[in-house]
Amino acid sequence: MSDKFSISPTEIQRTDGTKAWTQSDFVVVEEPLEIKIIIGSSPDEKPLSITMRTPGNDVNLAVGFLFSEGIIKNRQELDHITQGNDPNGNVIIAKLHPHVSVDLVKMERHFYTTSSCGVCGKTSMEAVEQQCNIELPKTQWKIEPNILYTLPNTLRAQQSNFDQTGGIHGCGLFDLLGNLIHTSEDVGRHNALDKLIGHFVLSTPSASNQIPLCDHILLLSGRISFELVQKAAMAGIRIIAAVGAPSSLAIDLAEDMGITLVGFLRGERCNIYTHSQRVVTK
Repeated sequence: MSDKFSISPTEIQRTDGTKAWTQSDFVVVEEPLEIKIIIGSSPDEKPLSITMRTPGNDVNLAVGFLFSEGIIKNRQELDHITQGNDPNGNVIIAKLHPHVSVDLVKMERHFYTTSSCGVCGKTSMEAVEQQCNIELPKTQWKIEPNILYTLPNTLRAQQSNFDQTGGIHGCGLFDLLGNLIHTSEDVGRHNALDKLIGHFVLSTPSASNQIPLCDHILLLSGRISFELVQKAAMAGIRIIAAVGAPSSLAIDLAEDMGITLVGFLRGERCNIYTHSQRVVTK
C-alpha cells in the first residue's frame, strides 16, 4: 500500500472575468503504477501492465486487475503480492501460484493502459464472453426504482477526495436494499473499479464466498464504458448503474452478459438499456 497522498496542494490563478487573484487549491495525484508478475518456479519478474492511477490501495488495484483480466480466479491463486523496490512506490509484484499459467503474448495489449480508455472491439467482446465462465444463479429479485434513486447521493457523500479536487472518479457497491458496502476512488474509472473488485477478492476467504457479486448493485460516478462492463461481468455483477451515459459497446456487452445497465441516474429518473426485468416498472 502506498503511503503517498491521493491529493496535492497547488497554487492557482482564479478569475471572474473582471479581476484575478492567487489562491491555494487541491488537485488529484496521478502517477504510474507498474504491475509485475512472477510465474511458476521462475524468479523473474515479468512486466504485465502500466496504468496511470491515484496512489493508494495499490494492492487492491493490482489484484482487481489480475482478477478482471482472468489471470487469477480467486485469492488462492496468489502466493503473495507486495510493493517492489521502486523508491516512489510505483511498482507492485504479484507471485502467482505455481499452477497458474499466463499467456503473456495475449496480455501484451494491457502492458500500457491510460487512465480513461481501454482496447475495445469485437475480438475483445468475444474474449470477455469466453472468460466470464462463472456459473451464476438465476436472479429472481427485482429492484424498486426508489432504491436506485438514492444511490448517487449515498456514494457522493463518501467521495471526500472529489469534494476537494472535483477530478476523481468513484464507484460503490451496494446491496439490494441500497446499503453501501464499499467505495473506491481513482483518477481512472477502470482503476477505481479494479480497486473495488480487488478489495472483495482479498476479503473473500474462499473462492465461493463473496465473489461473484451477483446480488449487488454497482454504481459508477461517470459514464459506462465497455471496459467497466467487462470488469463488472468478470466479478459477476448483475446491475450496473451510473450517473452518466453508456457507450454502444457497453450496451452490447451488457446485453450479451445478462447485465442490467442503468444510465443517467439523476434525481428520480433513469434510463434502462438492457435487461429491464430486474427493475420494477409500473
